Amino acid sequence: MSNILGEDYWTSRYQQNSIGWDVGEVTKPLKQYLDQIDNYWLKILIPGSGNAYEAQYALNKGFLNTNILDISLLPLEKFQLINPDFPESQIHHGDFFAHEDQYDLIIEQTFFCALLPCRRSDYVKKMKNLLKPGGKLVGLLFNRHFEKSGPPFGGSEEEYKELFEKELKILKMETCYNSISPRQGQELFFILQKNQ
Repeated sequence: MSNILGEDYWTSRYQQNSIGWDVGEVTKPLKQYLDQIDNYWLKILIPGSGNAYEAQYALNKGFLNTNILDISLLPLEKFQLINPDFPESQIHHGDFFAHEDQYDLIIEQTFFCALLPCRRSDYVKKMKNLLKPGGKLVGLLFNRHFEKSGPPFGGSEEEYKELFEKELKILKMETCYNSISPRQGQELFFILQKNQ
């Protein structure tokens, strides 16, 4: 299980097309969230971006300062081929926990659930460090536990609240009303903020 966070593990998942988390497009909750933002100068990060449909959508909307990060080079190279106009300097190949920068908005889409649960408090601390004062972490979390050992690793609203409120302000955490049908009633939409 210790190799789950490693590049080889995730690259082999992409090579085998064993990417059940990939819905093939930007998910509706994140699309609608991005549609409500009119500050196109926001510096955005999408960690564990994979095929990065959210980044493609954000770029097309005019968010020119969108960054993607993945531990596996394979999906990043694929993304670059499909999106040749996406700035290379905004494509980051590396470990999330080693990444250094600060962002106005970080989008969470199936990255948290791919980490070993023992890394969750490290994730929250790292997110706090990566956010600018007043910056937001926005995304989706599984509101269920899985029968087999992950990834994905699930959880509950109570667990998440206890985890996140130690470092970030919870502005919203509620059942997602516009999940894709296989995840209907099993996801939470959340908005967290780093204090000024």
